[in-house]
Amino acid sequence: MKVLVVDDELPARTRLKELLATVPDCEVAGEAANGREALQLWEAKQPDVLLLDIRMPVMDGLETARHLAGLENPPAVIFTTAYDEFAVDAFDTHAIAYLLKPVRQERLANALARAGRLNRTQLTRVTTETRTANVRQHICARLRERLHVVPVEHVQCFIADQKYVTVCHTEGELLIDEALKDLETEFGERFLRVHRNALVALKYVQSLDKSEDGHFLIRLRGREQPVEVSRRLVATVRARLRGRL
Repeated sequence: MKVLVVDDELPARTRLKELLATVPDCEVAGEAANGREALQLWEAKQPDVLLLDIRMPVMDGLETARHLAGLENPPAVIFTTAYDEFAVDAFDTHAIAYLLKPVRQERLANALARAGRLNRTQLTRVTTETRTANVRQHICARLRERLHVVPVEHVQCFIADQKYVTVCHTEGELLIDEALKDLETEFGERFLRVHRNALVALKYVQSLDKSEDGHFLIRLRGREQPVEVSRRLVATVRARLRGRL
């Protein structure tokens, strides 16, 4: 069983690696200091289990678990935390294992024995139920067989096209298999619906213009192609942008 250790504190990672060395048939596949590093290492190492801290900079454990849930063959996740309110309130009723720090060898061994029975449905259920309280700070998607992680703050707009949504960001574009309505619900504070198939990031809005043929267009900083505004949403868009332009 290959295990990836994820914790922002070096002493905590060292202790977990020492404990793993005492568990038969376990090997440390690598270590990461935050969720973003963990996703990149998962791509390279394909571990069976993640020992995942909850409170970390850059990307916390809950968001990391949500991204893992979207993978075709996600690893089992064992949360490690110093905060018992996370373990009791968020995970006690689910098959996802958790360990309170300081982690004990016997509890770790038992959790690893149970980890093999975790499945994607269970992980998805937990991460979906924490969605409201834990808005993602990153978008995760595959591009040319590689896993890419894009900070939400770099996303200029989401454009829906049939089954997929194009994530237009400052470094390029990605395709994700998510519903635009769900993205609007999650990121509604930072994004504005301008069309039935488009959300734009408020921070990148440069202007609201009217074309010669009477269509309204949103122009975004750093993006050459404007985004069309549907006629029925023009009043709403104007109201939301009032004082911003």
